[in-house]
Formats: sequence, structure tokens, C-alpha cells
Amino acid sequence: MVQTEKLREEFAQRLAQACKDAGLDEHGRGIALSRATGLSSKGVSKWLNAESLPRPAVMAELAKFLKVDPVWLQLGIITGEGSNVSNPRPYTRGTQYPVISKVQAGAWNEAIEAYSLKDIDQWLESDAHIQGEGFWLLVDGDSMTAPMGLSIPEGTFVLFDTGKEATNGKLVIAKLTDANEATFKKLVIDGNQKYLKGLNPAWPMVPINGNCRIIGVAVETKFRLP
Repeated sequence: MVQTEKLREEFAQRLAQACKDAGLDEHGRGIALSRATGLSSKGVSKWLNAESLPRPAVMAELAKFLKVDPVWLQLGIITGEGSNVSNPRPYTRGTQYPVISKVQAGAWNEAIEAYSLKDIDQWLESDAHIQGEGFWLLVDGDSMTAPMGLSIPEGTFVLFDTGKEATNGKLVIAKLTDANEATFKKLVIDGNQKYLKGLNPAWPMVPINGNCRIIGVAVETKFRLP
């Protein structure tokens, strides 16, 4: 009986911490968890008050909604590389970066950008170390789709860092200096000459002749299934 009470208390503490990290205050978390799981607010309050534990299927739904490791939420154990089971801690939310436009992974194409944060309705999370400003772009086109090795197909979200140095071999977004057009390519530096190259071998290398500037280096990708 004592062990069961301890399990309920420890779970209630982790659930409260996960709710706090998710931005849910004490007044709103009960309603939010009830809506997420489809269960009554009375049942949710029993979890928060250490009176009961969720069923395994419900535990998984809670973890998904709160964006935490389900194993940590249920057992207090961190899984994966660098975990420390003697010091259990919740999943830490990353920084939210705006999705500001769609970039053409092919020929030069119009870069439709939202210049005001209030106009942006989509934000994606990342724990990457960003040196400058960070923003996500959605890949459109097949020039970065490779038959083998690294491939970034259409529909992939790419996180760019405006402060990261664009060195040889980096994946970059480049923009024409005299037009609102951008493209996503691999940067190739050969002596004093720079080129933009697609990962798709069918796309030729394009020399950079002073008519464009590199505005960001790719640091992370996300792909969402339809």
C-alpha cells in the first residue's frame, strides 16, 4: 500500500511539472488534460492529487499531449543517450522558431516572407544551438532529393541559422540581391569560386557570381507525414 501511494505521489509530481513546462497553469491544466484524453475532469483531478494512476494507453496520450517521454512520465526514468536514471527530469522544450516562407529547392523562385511576427501562424520547436536568428522554411521541389546518402525531399521543414558560417559543403539558403527570390542548395567552394549544388545529381551546379547572398545555414530538418 505504501509503495502504491509513493508511485501515485511521484507520478502526480511529474505530471504537474510537465503541465507547468507546457504552460498550463493550475486552473487550466485539468480542463486541458481532460480534453486531451477524453476523460472526465474528476478522473484527471485524481491523477493530480495522487489518488490514482492512468491506464497505459492514457499515459501514452498524456505524454504525447505534454510532449514528454512516456517512460519518464510513467516511471521517472530518462531514456536515450545521456540519460541519468538517478536524476529523473522531464523533457525540456526547445525554442520556438517561426516558419516564415516556402523555399524552392530547385530553380530561383519567389521567396514569400512574413516580415512581421504577428503575421506568422506556424512555429516549430528545436533544441539546436542557434548563433544568429533562426527560422524554418518548407522545401518545395526535388533538387535536394538524392537517390542515396543525404536527401531532403519536398515537404521537409528546414531550420536555418543566420549566424552560422557558410563553409564548404554546408546546406544554405541563398537569395538574389536584386529580387525577392531564394533557393536551397549545398554550397561548394572551389578555390575562389563558389557554387550552389543540388543533392539531386540531375541538377547542375550554379556558379555564384556576386548576384546573391547566403542568408542562412541549415542546422536541422523535420518531416511531417501527411
